[in-house]
Amino acid sequence: MPELDTSTLGRGLYSSDSSIYRVVPQAVLRPRSREDLIAAVRAGLAAGIPITVRGAGTSCAGNAVGTGLVLDVRQHLRTIHSIDPQTRTAVVDPGVVQSELQRAAAPYGLRFGPDPSTATRCTIGGMIGNNACGPRAMGYGRSADNVVALEIIDGTGNLVTVRNPQAGEVIEDPLTSDLRALVGTQADVVRREFGTFGRQVSGYSLEHLLPESFQPASFFAGTEGTLGVIVSATVRLVPDPEHRRMIALGYPSMPDAADAVPALRAYGLTACEGLDRRIVEVVRRRRGESAVPPLPRGDGWIFVEVAGNDLADVDARAAAVLDHSGALDGWVVTDEAHVSRLWKIRSDGAGLAGVSLSRPAYAGWEDAAVPPERLGDYLRAFDQLLEQHGLAGLPYGHFGDGCIHCRIDFDLDQPGGPQRYAAFVTAAADVVASFGGSMSGEHGDGRARSALLPAMYSPAALALMADVKRRCDPDNLLNPGVLVGPQPGVPVRPVEADIRVASLPDLPLVSGTLAAEVHRCTGVGACLTASGGIMCPSYRATGDEKDSTRGRARILQELVNGSLVTRPDAAEVHDALDLCLSCKGCSRDCPTGVDMASYKSIVTDQAWAGKVRPLNHYALGWLPRWTRMMGQVPGLARFANAALRLPVLGKLGARVAGVDTRRKLPSFAAQPASRRLRRTDAPADGVPVVLWVDSFTEGMAGAGSLEAIVAVLSAAGFAPRLLERNACCGLTWISTGQREGARRQLRSALDVLHPVVADGVPVVGVEPSCLAVWRSDAAELLPEDPRVAEVAAGVHTLAEVLARAEEWTGRAWQPPQLTGVRIVAQPHCHHASVLGWETDAALLRGAGAEVEIVEGCCGLAGNFGVEAGHAELSKKVFDHDLGPAVAKAAPDTVILADGFSCRHQLSEYSDRTAASLAELLADRITAAATPTAR
Repeated sequence: MPELDTSTLGRGLYSSDSSIYRVVPQAVLRPRSREDLIAAVRAGLAAGIPITVRGAGTSCAGNAVGTGLVLDVRQHLRTIHSIDPQTRTAVVDPGVVQSELQRAAAPYGLRFGPDPSTATRCTIGGMIGNNACGPRAMGYGRSADNVVALEIIDGTGNLVTVRNPQAGEVIEDPLTSDLRALVGTQADVVRREFGTFGRQVSGYSLEHLLPESFQPASFFAGTEGTLGVIVSATVRLVPDPEHRRMIALGYPSMPDAADAVPALRAYGLTACEGLDRRIVEVVRRRRGESAVPPLPRGDGWIFVEVAGNDLADVDARAAAVLDHSGALDGWVVTDEAHVSRLWKIRSDGAGLAGVSLSRPAYAGWEDAAVPPERLGDYLRAFDQLLEQHGLAGLPYGHFGDGCIHCRIDFDLDQPGGPQRYAAFVTAAADVVASFGGSMSGEHGDGRARSALLPAMYSPAALALMADVKRRCDPDNLLNPGVLVGPQPGVPVRPVEADIRVASLPDLPLVSGTLAAEVHRCTGVGACLTASGGIMCPSYRATGDEKDSTRGRARILQELVNGSLVTRPDAAEVHDALDLCLSCKGCSRDCPTGVDMASYKSIVTDQAWAGKVRPLNHYALGWLPRWTRMMGQVPGLARFANAALRLPVLGKLGARVAGVDTRRKLPSFAAQPASRRLRRTDAPADGVPVVLWVDSFTEGMAGAGSLEAIVAVLSAAGFAPRLLERNACCGLTWISTGQREGARRQLRSALDVLHPVVADGVPVVGVEPSCLAVWRSDAAELLPEDPRVAEVAAGVHTLAEVLARAEEWTGRAWQPPQLTGVRIVAQPHCHHASVLGWETDAALLRGAGAEVEIVEGCCGLAGNFGVEAGHAELSKKVFDHDLGPAVAKAAPDTVILADGFSCRHQLSEYSDRTAASLAELLADRITAAATPTAR
């Protein structure tokens, strides 16, 4: 059996899921095999230790935290054992990620039906545990509807297979026979109170144990690990329909839109999603005007989807939906790009809902559902309830099923906040019950709603659920405190107990707003995806929770909560932050806006305050000083390069400086770049533009080509010149947590740059990571200096200046022809995450190039990759995205990289040389200007 992890680090990592709750476990175990899982459960039961099973840990209701042993099945139990296209079934481990099953089933034209928004990281076991649904449950059903058989360990340690019988089949096993007999004694109660509509997820789905609808495997879906631990699952696969149509409909308000839903359901909808102007304006404000395509007239909208294999039938149903919608405005959307943009409003709005109000918004009352015919009235009552309690939220949801999501700005971190939260959800439970609804429509009850079940169910129904719990788990060790207690009348924990952010103390060690910032992480787990975006490169390389953005946030939450971890220099903090590449991918890709690079800088600064720092903080953190010194003393750069290449002296120097001896170190430039450029002829005519030569470009060999930038800008009608004085942004001070030193560097740089931008002269930066400092870290470090915002707006990438050239020169810049040129582009992480690489991409594609953009970090990330102990991970990160992309590129493909780190990483780990955007353009401009030989 794998070793139990009882470390403070391990327990802190698993103290929260995606809910508002914090429960520190005694131990964590990541079983490596089916046998490990079985042995761990039985050992825990024998020792009387509570057991909580965890998939991706994205449970919104506190379903995946517990006081005893947490079993993480996602890391190793990820085998898809079989896919049978004849029976349309798959047998999977509980830790298989939903999107991985989809990819495996796709060659057979099949898929697992439910499609929650967390599909790229949620597990099949977790989906079954919570009875997950997603937007297309109208077409595919809930997880319970797609389960065929489950192999489980119950609370007595018995390993049993629970299977839904086929037509006419009689299944007799002790566990399900006992449960069927028990439910038979209260059949009238079950028929009256359970399974009254499709999204009744709260409580146990006892309707599946009735004689007329006996489906015991479906019954175990949604029991949240309280009755058994899933060892393996046999799930149903379904074919995807060949054709889809979206109908976009506008109404005066969101409740008005909901009123129209019952009439539309008659047309066999696959999905019916609702939202209103509140969500749309959030997307527009946070993503820009271009993120919101044209919408039908109104303030509330429904996006309806119909699907099928007969295109004529699909089109007829789409037209019927439009004709009978009663909408103010609407249309059938046939353009796939427009369809994608409309769905993206819905998905982006859902992600942004928690961070777009004046206060942070939380789960807790997250997914209530009512019968669809009562949805409009429920939404009106819900808005009134929010107003009565002085709360704000951004509702949206699966209107076709009557399920509404809403993150609400509970003041959980204020005195009395948890009690006010409890008062609201108690009142909300009464409201939803009055509409015949369910407090949970797809996420389960967990710690957020289990204590509220008496609002929905009679004492007789609650007693029956308690009896089921007692028979499956007599010692109350399987996820105790969730759904029901083992005895009638014994309540589960109050909903306000164990709230995470409520325990924030005022600790002097916590800098500024860090406490609130690290609690931005809700645990939704977007950082756990294997591809797409940049976040989180170290997790993609290791698969270890501590190396994810979420894992690091959990440890920093423990730090600011001041219980498990009490000092910024604690080993747990170091272990969590050590492999963070400070790529800033999370600042763009995390739905809640976590910026771990910034948090790492702040905490590292506090950890070393008043102490002698590690030598690499001086060697690498002060690198701009050393590069300037190399340029000021003739021959010093050549001497230093030669010394570092000597086997013994070079390794000794690297080890003393805290540099990994396995790395090939960059060389100092024999001559500063600015000195070399000043010897060339600068154009006399043109609009003035200033080149900001950063420390990397100035002093390191292999940095960006200033000559190429000058050539491109000159051809565009500019007259480039250099800054008269050095202006260092302090990036290396920031990344090594020397924030006061960074402030000094930034103030000095402001003195140089601000007069230029104040005169209206555009400034072009060369190194993307240095340019990004002005648009991110500088405002954090110097919040009171008004010059920061002006410089941030006045410094640009080369592509940005070229795209806006007409503003300064009076004529639009025309790029050289790149038709037929194939480009593999590696945007620097800070360029993609902070600056945005869209302008570069548009420029290249507009010139006719075919561009493949590598998503992911190169692995060097400034000083990270050369620091002692980081070489292996740096190479693994390179091998995840950039390495394979370059390896499969044809010999004539241009490898494009503007970042110094990216180019150096390529030079060490591949046989390809990267060009900068300026070099690519300059070569083409020169070629176009050269007369063809006759």
